[in-house]
Amino acid sequence: IFGYFTGESNTMSSQLKEENMVFLVSEKQQITHTVVKRQDVIKGIVKVPHLDFTVTSSQKGVLTIFNNQRKSCFSYPFYFHQDTAWITGCDFLPQLKCVVAVTERTVIVWDYKSKGSQNNCFIIKPMENALCCVCTVAMSERLAKDNILMGDYKGYVHLLTVTSDDFRLKQCKGKKESQLQVLDSKTFNIVKRKLHDDWVVKVKYISDLNCFGSCSSDSVHSFVLDNIKRLEDNLPVKEFSVPRGVNAFTYCGKAKVIVTGG
Repeated sequence: IFGYFTGESNTMSSQLKEENMVFLVSEKQQITHTVVKRQDVIKGIVKVPHLDFTVTSSQKGVLTIFNNQRKSCFSYPFYFHQDTAWITGCDFLPQLKCVVAVTERTVIVWDYKSKGSQNNCFIIKPMENALCCVCTVAMSERLAKDNILMGDYKGYVHLLTVTSDDFRLKQCKGKKESQLQVLDSKTFNIVKRKLHDDWVVKVKYISDLNCFGSCSSDSVHSFVLDNIKRLEDNLPVKEFSVPRGVNAFTYCGKAKVIVTGG
């Protein structure tokens, strides 16, 4: 983790040398994490500014929260229960205050706050297609309800709506020995629409535009940017094509531009 200071001060300017004009090496900080005891890969990093912590998900199934204030971290080792499920992405549910992650065929909702309870992780399955990415929809007016966007390997974008009652009413209170509560995906409100002809590489909700964006390596339907209501109907969507598709995109609010990379 590097910190780069743009303020002009005598103390900072005296520290700037030719070898660290971009990053101040003296400000580098390394975070060690020993939960994963075998070779693993980080698949997602999500910053939660209002709670001042960072959520990470590893490919082999470890969800971790790094608390920036306490300088500590705690994890949920999902691979202990299903070591064949690889996590492909994660995000934070702002209303339910839970961590959401997706694997190839499941949706994981981790209630990180229930440290004393064993029923702190919910598995929604089965999903029809292998999920490739996930993000949450930030809508402050919907209390106790979160919308989750997911993209799969067949080009579909899914919209999953979850509420606090979904998890409170479906807990199996008699099975306190298990940390996993498996929930049937058919009991949830899920809508989907095929927007691409290849894998959905990334999906993201842009609150400033009140739109969602999704990208794919598809050369015809490379990038889609439209209202979330388009997932529930068959109206045309705003899209553009790029040879060999779009692999990444981001939005800058100050410049009011969307940058894509292919």
